[in-house]
Amino acid sequence: MSDKMKIMLVFGTRPEAIKMAPLLHKLREYPEIFDVKCCVTAQHRQMLDNVLETFSITPDYDLDIMKAGQDLTDITSNVLTALRDLFKTERPDFILVHGDTSTTMAASMASFYAGIKIGHVEAGLRTHNLYAPFPEEFNRKMAGMVANLHFAPTQKSAQNLINEGVDSQKIFITGNSVIDALYFMTDKLDNDADFTVKIDHEINSQLGFDWQASQYILMTGHRRENFGVNFINICRAIKHLSVKYPSTQFIYPVHLNPNVIKPVNDILADCPNVHLIKPLNYEPFVRLLSKSHIILTDSGGIQEEAPSLGKPVLVMRDVTERPEAVDAGTVKLVGADYENIIRHVSMLLDDNAYYQSMSGAHNPYGDGTTAEQIVKILENHKAD
Repeated sequence: MSDKMKIMLVFGTRPEAIKMAPLLHKLREYPEIFDVKCCVTAQHRQMLDNVLETFSITPDYDLDIMKAGQDLTDITSNVLTALRDLFKTERPDFILVHGDTSTTMAASMASFYAGIKIGHVEAGLRTHNLYAPFPEEFNRKMAGMVANLHFAPTQKSAQNLINEGVDSQKIFITGNSVIDALYFMTDKLDNDADFTVKIDHEINSQLGFDWQASQYILMTGHRRENFGVNFINICRAIKHLSVKYPSTQFIYPVHLNPNVIKPVNDILADCPNVHLIKPLNYEPFVRLLSKSHIILTDSGGIQEEAPSLGKPVLVMRDVTERPEAVDAGTVKLVGADYENIIRHVSMLLDDNAYYQSMSGAHNPYGDGTTAEQIVKILENHKAD
């Protein structure tokens, strides 16, 4: 009988895959200690597959749950039943889940039901509003209730868990593995000329202007709580800004969700300096991120990545579970508010002192060693 620790990483979306890839590869550097398996739910199929290819990940198990028109109930029930069946034959000592997706919540429940220990990566993030973001705040709290080990990215996230009654001996401040992934990719872009030429060609095929010689704002928007009137307000603000600043380019990789595609195309398709493009793979996105002037987003992970690159970030949400960069001054919450978005983008474009105050390279989310730290913690718990 093997005395290796059996670890299974379970994830299903593009952001999870980016953040779990460094941990998966680091665990596999120690085959004498860990027997490592990777299970993807494919909650997001196409966007997940792009990241798997980027980081050379071949899943051991692919639950392939994505179906047209699926809702949160479909995702949760399909992950629960698929993992129930998998756990009948595959019995890891630990599963590792990440963050706040429905895959994370359902996988944690399935593991709890099966009596399998759970390690929660990126644990302890909180807005303290169960409906913002929805359903992410609920998902991460549910995972935190049943996790045995909590890998918190910052002191604040660790304190959130302590405040909820989690045993401090089970909480470990490790930084965020998104910085591991970001440093890996920026290093490759900086030092592999052939690779960078290939990525630039991929970007050029989507953009009809000289993006490397232009000032541009990089945008993302996909949050469920912004569907409807909020997205209309966001798009109207972008349209106003595109007219006000005709020499500034706006690059928007548009999420595949129909709730995003329709208002974006209805309002922004005819703006000459707004470039609506297909979702980008991780490599070209990091390349554009590194060359951008301002980031406008409702995403979570970009709030962690952009400060490491010295980019001001305006977050189109009312609350954030990542307050550290707000405190550092590189992130500002502007909500999905038409006037607020216009005001703060205008300030960054018009006031260089204000821009400089936000663009300092503050990095509150770690030093790129998160995966190594988690591996050492798991090794120390091998006999538990």
